[in-house]
Amino acid sequence: MQEKLHMSMHPGTDPPPFETRIHGFEGNNVLLESTYCYPRGGGQPGDTALLTSKSAESAIAEVLPGNMILHPVDESDLFQTGDTVTCQIDVDRRNGHSLMHTAQHIVSALAEDLWGAETVGNQLSVDNSRVDLLFEDKEVFNPDNLVEATNSVISSNVPVNIHQWERTRILEHEQMRHTKFMHRIPSSITQLRVVEIEGIDLCPCAGTHVSNTSMIPKIKFLGKKNKGKGRIRFSYIFE
Repeated sequence: MQEKLHMSMHPGTDPPPFETRIHGFEGNNVLLESTYCYPRGGGQPGDTALLTSKSAESAIAEVLPGNMILHPVDESDLFQTGDTVTCQIDVDRRNGHSLMHTAQHIVSALAEDLWGAETVGNQLSVDNSRVDLLFEDKEVFNPDNLVEATNSVISSNVPVNIHQWERTRILEHEQMRHTKFMHRIPSSITQLRVVEIEGIDLCPCAGTHVSNTSMIPKIKFLGKKNKGKGRIRFSYIFE
């Protein structure tokens, strides 16, 4: 069983180099016994990294999800099962995604609070991000109000916490958001990771985040697009 260490790491910024062993291979994907690497998912891109053994070195392309997290390399035959390796995650990329992901939580929570809008999709990057919002009446949406409210939270030094909660507690919590997907999670998984931005957002999430909103730059409205009935795509960058 692979240890997915990013799930217990918080904040998700400044991941350290870590040493582990190679469990095996799946094509050109290296399977590590333990990994801090975040795999693509939930609108957040996967980490990239550098993998080094005593005799070889290879860049790891975007890390991918699976029963075991996949670390794609150009030449997997440079390594062997059982090799002790060191993995250095691209810190700038990870930190940028952690900032954007935490900002997205704030944007989504405030859009729901202000207009009852549901987040039905999102895509993050280091440079810009977008959130797809579903409204009963999208004419009520005011992007300037959303930016102002988001930046107010960012500047308010709000702590960001991580919890491991039982599935029943999550489903019964009155303030819990974004639980519609939970029926897709096997019932054998009884505990889930919950992200709390105190007084702002509370939802299940496996992504990486900062420890306090004060770490996030203020956001700037980039644009909006109509994406069908009731849907608006809101895009933003950091100032």
